[in-house]
Amino acid sequence: MSSEDIKNTIRYGVGIDLGTTHCVLSYVELYSDQDPAPIHVLPIPQLTTPGSVEEKNQLPSFMYQAHEAELAESDIALPWDGKPETIIGTIARELGSKTPIRLVSSAKSWLCHGGIDRHASFLPLNSPEEVPKVSPIEATFQYLMHLRNAWDFRFPDTPLVNQEVTITVPASFDPAARDLTAEAAHRVGFKNLILLEEPQAAVYSWLESNSDSWRNQVSIGDIILVVDIGGGTTDLSLVAVTEDAGNLSLNRVAVGDHILLGGDNMDLALAYQINGKLAQEGKNLAPWQILAITQSCRDAKEILLTDPEIHSVPIVIPSRGSKLLGATLRTELSKEEVMASLVDGFFPQVGIHDHPAQQARSALKQMGLPYAQDAAICRHLAAFLCRQQAAANDFLGENQGDFIKPTAILFNGGVLKAPVLAERMMRVINHWLSEAGVDQAKLLAGTDLDLAVAKGAAYYGAVRQGKGVRIRGGIASAYYVGIESAMPAIPGMTPPIQALCVAPFGMEEGSAAKGPNQEFGLVVGEPVRFRFFGSTTRRDDEAGTLLDYWEPEELEELPEIQANLPAEGRKPGEIVPVQLASRVTEVGTLCLEAIPFDGSAKWQVEFDVRAS
Repeated sequence: MSSEDIKNTIRYGVGIDLGTTHCVLSYVELYSDQDPAPIHVLPIPQLTTPGSVEEKNQLPSFMYQAHEAELAESDIALPWDGKPETIIGTIARELGSKTPIRLVSSAKSWLCHGGIDRHASFLPLNSPEEVPKVSPIEATFQYLMHLRNAWDFRFPDTPLVNQEVTITVPASFDPAARDLTAEAAHRVGFKNLILLEEPQAAVYSWLESNSDSWRNQVSIGDIILVVDIGGGTTDLSLVAVTEDAGNLSLNRVAVGDHILLGGDNMDLALAYQINGKLAQEGKNLAPWQILAITQSCRDAKEILLTDPEIHSVPIVIPSRGSKLLGATLRTELSKEEVMASLVDGFFPQVGIHDHPAQQARSALKQMGLPYAQDAAICRHLAAFLCRQQAAANDFLGENQGDFIKPTAILFNGGVLKAPVLAERMMRVINHWLSEAGVDQAKLLAGTDLDLAVAKGAAYYGAVRQGKGVRIRGGIASAYYVGIESAMPAIPGMTPPIQALCVAPFGMEEGSAAKGPNQEFGLVVGEPVRFRFFGSTTRRDDEAGTLLDYWEPEELEELPEIQANLPAEGRKPGEIVPVQLASRVTEVGTLCLEAIPFDGSAKWQVEFDVRAS
């Protein structure tokens, strides 16, 4: 085999956890003689301070837009590039903690924000004009490019673009956010790309780490609740354990909403707590100073929640001006302050029917991410379990009552590394179960909460080769397209909208569904808009189901798509009789097809934001 043939050979299954605050790359040899083949984590070379490169298992998901005179060329050199165009990773996070207006963060969260143009360059948000701006998709591309360069530097004979790459995304990502993630990956050059839900990847990591013994920890009828609390998001999923031909089988049966609530909120809460303490001493902090100490609060939080011997950590508040040292403020963060703020604030002991509080919003507000209004993660979990009470009925054949009752819990995400937070979460869940008169849930262990998602994604590459246990799931929501009703004009009233199911819940990636044998009118040759809806609770709607009424909480309207479909020899504005069909691509994006009855060429509308 020639060297070129070797480079073009798929040898590894690579898993990439493209996280809000950290990225991790893991890999496994797909055709190893070892069974099971070991899963490795790639140490990622990155700048930690100017001129210093270190290898770390995690690459912080931050980009720093340095001033042209801030760093010398030798300060930012990487092993594979003496003059990189971007500053990414640990050094970006550290520099950004001192100058937040130059720090790009939360690109992953912006990718799923349907209210903005994800291709527009606006990050860092609200920074001065002289700071260069990038789009969320550009930042995502740069993180993936750093991972590609790190891999190719380590394995020059097996380029990353030729391997089988699985990138994880939140289970709650809609097809548009999935498509944007795939777009960034294709820009990097990945040829064999799969997207995988993060909670599923966490379960795959648990399966891999427990080998065959996982069957001793769960049994038929169990419901596994996956609680993934990372730096920027909380992701919830349910997996039912069933039987298939005498063997245990795993089925993902429900996912939660995309909740922008996680460790970053906790760090900011601590920063504001310090601000309040200093204000009582007559020392007022500027907004930039509060943001600047957030990283210090993150470090202090991790120390105080994991080391029982340490009871306080000093916090230094940076200052601007000629007398820097004399103006610098110092204080400390105590274990008691952290416990009171985080445990009781984010993990309160609430009832199963205590759901997130919705506050009246201000009429005007700054552009920003749609953060969760209620910081109590336990309330979001209670709402999820109540809303998904029927999720496992078809699999387990039993009614769960007013909320679904998990029998096993799998934690993931850096936040739950803190024993006190994990213990409080288990206590809250088991309190709900005890009040319902059922057995307490067991905690499934054996995974590294920081690395599990990437390792599970790599394991999934081996599963696709027929090695290991596969979780069945399909798409996590049912999707609908809006159909405008035909009715006479009425003053002040727009025609009502019906919702046609074009992709039922659980539809497998790579499969197609044919709509009803019904005629719809498609407007061609002029600007039109497509309205899409999603539902995580309507599990029984089949492709072709037409809804003329639904409860507000059943369907969520998604970002509309504007398009101008080619007239193909017809008059602009002509209404063409068509039949609808759909397919879900391998990466989970939805493609709607309008097929003319006269046999001419069909139109396709991909559910992404590029059309708009």
